[in-house]
Amino acid sequence: MRTPTHSLTWLKLLGIELSPVSHRERLVSALGGFVAIIAVYWTSQRVLGPAASPILVLSMGSTAAMLFAVPHGALSQPWPLLGGHLTAGLIGIACLLWIPEPMLAASAATGLTLGAMHYLRCIHPPAGATALAAALGNETVKAMGFGFVLAPLMLNVMVILVVAIAFNALFPWRRYPAALVRSAPAAPPSVAAYEAISHEDFVYALSQLDSYIDVSEDDLLRIYALATGRHHDLQGVVAAPVSPSAIS
Repeated sequence: MRTPTHSLTWLKLLGIELSPVSHRERLVSALGGFVAIIAVYWTSQRVLGPAASPILVLSMGSTAAMLFAVPHGALSQPWPLLGGHLTAGLIGIACLLWIPEPMLAASAATGLTLGAMHYLRCIHPPAGATALAAALGNETVKAMGFGFVLAPLMLNVMVILVVAIAFNALFPWRRYPAALVRSAPAAPPSVAAYEAISHEDFVYALSQLDSYIDVSEDDLLRIYALATGRHHDLQGVVAAPVSPSAIS
């Protein structure tokens, strides 16, 4: 018989997220993706014309998943979105035009894009698909050349960015861009230990992992504050003296 611990180990290995998310949040994410792709498709059709409307950057589907399912994520923010797709488009088209072998062009575009996004601090996973699609583009894309980067690519990106800002603003608990999050209320006195971990401490800890972590320092500090506050609250409940009147 398998123990619960054994099951949890497999869940962790598979990377299954067990954090509770409300049905409301899931429905809002789905609606956001629906609205975003309609806006992208409609705008492309109007700007590029009905004949060119199928030339949509398919990576917008995965971008929509990030902007509306994880709007607070570090990889979903405006600079990763804009910089990631722009970098991917330029590199992908360059590989399409200058490397005749499709397999080599696709591989080079993907690898170079990942490295460039790291150095430019604009890692956006869907941009990897953009680089691959551009490098493997058909004759229509090849004829467009670097014009493909302007439209439809960056046209699609700007539309989905505007939709993400406007749509997520309708729901107070959602944050996009994350910098617009309202300041957290002052921590209660019981969370005095919160100050023990400084900004420098978090920067050092993250540097020791030597890997990109999809969570901001502000989120880490907020999580620490909430956890510390709960710990002190529970200690207060356990240590609180019982009055004689309560016993009687």
